[in-house]
Order: sequence, then structure tokens, then C-alpha cells
Amino acid sequence: MARSDANSLKIFSGRRSRFLTDLICSHLDLPMGQGRTEEFPDGELIVKAEEDVRGRDCFVVLSTCYPVNDNIMELLIFIDCLRRASAARVNAVIPYFGYARQDRKDEGRTPITAKLVANLITQAGAERVLALDLHAAQIQGFFDIPVDHLSASPVFVEYFNSIRDEMGDLVLVSPDVGNVKVANMYASLLGGDLAIVEKRRVSGSKVSSVNLVGEVKNRTVVMMDDMISTAGTVCEAARLVMDRGARACIVGATHPVLVGLAMQRLAESPISRVVVTNTIPGDGRYEPIRDKIVELSVGPLLGDAIHRIHHNLSVSALFKKGVGTKR
Repeated sequence: MARSDANSLKIFSGRRSRFLTDLICSHLDLPMGQGRTEEFPDGELIVKAEEDVRGRDCFVVLSTCYPVNDNIMELLIFIDCLRRASAARVNAVIPYFGYARQDRKDEGRTPITAKLVANLITQAGAERVLALDLHAAQIQGFFDIPVDHLSASPVFVEYFNSIRDEMGDLVLVSPDVGNVKVANMYASLLGGDLAIVEKRRVSGSKVSSVNLVGEVKNRTVVMMDDMISTAGTVCEAARLVMDRGARACIVGATHPVLVGLAMQRLAESPISRVVVTNTIPGDGRYEPIRDKIVELSVGPLLGDAIHRIHHNLSVSALFKKGVGTKR
């Protein structure tokens, strides 16, 4: 990239995304924007940009992961801070978008919180959003501002190609019917077959895998999803494919939410490898699965997208045909 961008482009970070933001800035050969967030004793936050942003194209990087509500408020305050400091444009870079699973009314008298969060970000003053593997692609339509929705598939494809010989005969398994499109994309990109796990959900966090459509015997299974939350789905699916004779089971997910009993379930599961990205900071959480976890960086991917947005270039042109195109 170009150091000449340093005068016109500023990239700031919220507290929970400093490591990822540092990787983005290193990739672009730019210094991280100087800003700070302080918390008062009563829990209120104050954000200050500690350098001039007047007339600059400003990007704020912050995943709205746990603690979700604190991070959303910090993002909103940061956007407002830069807008009031006369930034030419404020862009919200949200690698992981919290509340994305609340994207519709699945029963009466419930909110559509993803739409509410989109409204808040827009009203705070953001003029563009850059997000990665939204849980539901239609969330792009909740915003009344441009949204660049990227896929982490180039990062995963590069990794899996590096171990392709080790994996041998490959089959991409969708852990549920709703994820078939993603599994089929990876099957095409990696040169594997497709299989589908049919599941019955017992409760919000407990599932029972009941059927497998496709052949996995003596093959390496790769299961891809946008996130791993409680890990109930992937662990049950992994047991099913291993019972059906799979040689090994690898799980990949862009967002390692990993809450509740997720670590214990993954540690005790027959899954041999858990491949995630750094959209959500590890912060030492991976110790129980240290022999299984592989963390990939999306810093260069986001950095290239930021560079193209700043220079009014096509973001889609970043990707090879069929790999990582905006969904």
C-alpha cells in the first residue's frame, strides 16, 4: 500500500479489536489512529480522537462481540466522536456483527434487533459499513447506507489448500440444511463432494443430529459455518459423520463466539481441528482446545478492502471469480 495515504486515511480501533486493527494497519503500512476510550466508575464510556481528523476518511474497527452491548455503545460513541470532529467520512468496520441472529420475527411480540442496531449505527453518523460473513446476508438491507459484505472464504481456501495433500479424499458437510449454499461453495473451491446433516433442534442451544445425506466413509470431512457459538450443532454433526466411518473431521468458522460449554464440547468431541479467524479476539480462551485450534488472520483481507474503499475502487475486484465475492 502507500504511506501517502497516512494524511487522508485514518484507521481507529475500539478496545476489543486492537490486535486485529494493528494487523490491518501493518498490512497497509499505516499507523493506527490515536484514540482512547475511558470508562467512568458508573460504566459510562467516553471516546476521544487524539489527533486531527478534519477532512479525513476515517475507519473505526470494532467487533460487537462479548460484551456485546458495551462494544455496540463504544462503536456508536466513536462514530459520533469522529463525525463531530469534522471527519470527511466515517466508516464502521464490524468484523463480527452482534445481534445478527435476531434478523426476523420468528414468533409474535419479538423485536428485530439486527435492524435496530443497523439504525443506531446509521443515525450515529456512519456513512458506510464493512462487515465479514454476516449471519444472514439480508442484514445488508437493514442499512440505508452502503454495506460492503465480505466473505472470509479466500482465507480459508488458502489454508485448506496448504494442507490439501494431508486431507486426502474430501467431502464438505453442511452441519444443517440452512448452510448448504456455503458448503456447496467450498466443495466447488476445494474439489470435494457435498453431504448434508439433517438435524432436529430440541431447544435453542441443544440439537440432535438425526440423518446424513451423502457418503463420508474413509474420507476427511470439512464442516464450514459462519460462527461457532455453543458448538452443539457441529459437535453432534461430527459424532454422526465419525460414526458413519469418516477418517477425520475438521470444522471451520469465521467467528469464534464460543460461549457456554463450547470449549468443553469441542475438547471432548471427535473433531480433530477447529479453524477460525481473528474477528473475535482469542484472549487466552483457546487453552482447553490448544491442540485443535488454528487461528487465521483476516487483517490483510480487511486491509485491502479498506484501501479500495478509500480510493473508490471496486471491492469485488479483490477476489478471484467465485472466491470471497460479496454475498
